[in-house]
Amino acid sequence: MSDHAGQVDAVARVYARSLFEVAEARGGRGAIEETMDELEAISELARQDRGFAEFLSSAIIPAPRRAASLRAILGGRVSDPTLNFLLVLNEKGRLGRFESIVSAFDELVQERFGRVEVDVWTAAPIDAALRDRLAGRLRDILKREPVVHAYTDPSMIGGIRLQVGDQMIDGSVATRLRRLGERLAADGGAEVRAHVERFVEDG
Repeated sequence: MSDHAGQVDAVARVYARSLFEVAEARGGRGAIEETMDELEAISELARQDRGFAEFLSSAIIPAPRRAASLRAILGGRVSDPTLNFLLVLNEKGRLGRFESIVSAFDELVQERFGRVEVDVWTAAPIDAALRDRLAGRLRDILKREPVVHAYTDPSMIGGIRLQVGDQMIDGSVATRLRRLGERLAADGGAEVRAHVERFVEDG
């Protein structure tokens, strides 16, 4: 989750560790991954919706009012533990540190399960099948379990851009990733075009 990299601090780690332990006690790896997905979804909403981001971080919104809004917005859409965690952050005046806490939680997940975050940007959306193929090739190259986050950047004329966590990679891995990107650019472009053509024909 590259958007959170470099934002972790000691306070964020304390809150993230607390949530991680709650999730683990509730349901092991499955609950941890569910919590990670929910945090990512909320984080993505904040990145896409400036109003929601300001709602989370604003110091002028009274905590009780924001708590009621959080329940209305997220109730039934995220698990109760995740919602309760956000309510605690709100009560403690820590919602403004949400991105850093998500980053710290993500680091705990990667540390526990040997995973690595990979961000992928393409000019057009990639489908699940291509995403799975990409994950498989990255797994072979990186020797770790990749967690692929796909983003669309219409300003890209074509091709694919990859970022593997915030770690340094050696030259041989960098070369293999570059070649992988070149192959996927060709394969993915054809698949995206074919998908669009089928959609038009079916419509």
